[in-house]
Amino acid sequence: MTLTAILVATLLAGIGSVWLAALLGFGLLARYTQHMLSLAAGALLATSFTLLLPEAFESGIEPSRLLGTVLGCLIFFFLLDKAELWHHGHEHHHDASGHAHGHGHGHGHHHGHHDLRSGGWAVLTGDTLHCFADGVLIASAFVANPGLGWLAALAVLMHEVPHHMGDLAVVRETSVNRRMAVVKVSLAGAFTALGGAVGFYLVDQLHAYLPYFLVVAASSFMYVALADLIPQLQKKLSARETGAQLFWLALGLVLVLVAAELAHSGHTH
Repeated sequence: MTLTAILVATLLAGIGSVWLAALLGFGLLARYTQHMLSLAAGALLATSFTLLLPEAFESGIEPSRLLGTVLGCLIFFFLLDKAELWHHGHEHHHDASGHAHGHGHGHGHHHGHHDLRSGGWAVLTGDTLHCFADGVLIASAFVANPGLGWLAALAVLMHEVPHHMGDLAVVRETSVNRRMAVVKVSLAGAFTALGGAVGFYLVDQLHAYLPYFLVVAASSFMYVALADLIPQLQKKLSARETGAQLFWLALGLVLVLVAAELAHSGHTH
């Protein structure tokens, strides 16, 4: 009975939060598509620095080990990006040989494609780990007390909605259409249920590794925001356009912070 409740709660929190985010990002806020990347950068940074890392550090693990993991992950993501850039650059050189005009046009297209492509896979990687860790945490709460488990699931759903809005904005750029972006992020969200099931059976063993799951997820979000999104925002714009960028960036930060605070208050209550 407890396992059934865990699976229902984790699916509602993991996939339900994605669908709510899609309703907002692709529905009510669809007219602001151009600003969604700014919001994504703010949401990813806030999720990393105000939610995931603090929770990991509360575990009591030596900070130098957790920060070393962050550093290692950032370097790993950088090297993967370099490998992908070299691979696509090699393909492009091969295809465009002997066509000077085509090469110039293709290079511009390739550069933009690389930026968005790398952001997509890194966000999905971090999201999958983050959702798996959320599932283990929800399972832990259910094992302690079913009422606490439902509160934990509600807390996860509340703070994941603004974060998933950012994820969808990034993944949409690498997907065929909005529906495929929602499918990809929903699959990552489904790992909340997997984390819940695994956590139910191995809650004691997995608890020791949860801080590292959180740190790896935080590192991937930091990398996407700082290496992919913010460089795309560094353009010469008018004062009004710059103000709009800053507004949506701040909105991403604030939404995650407010949702986290509300979720924490409800959980504590």
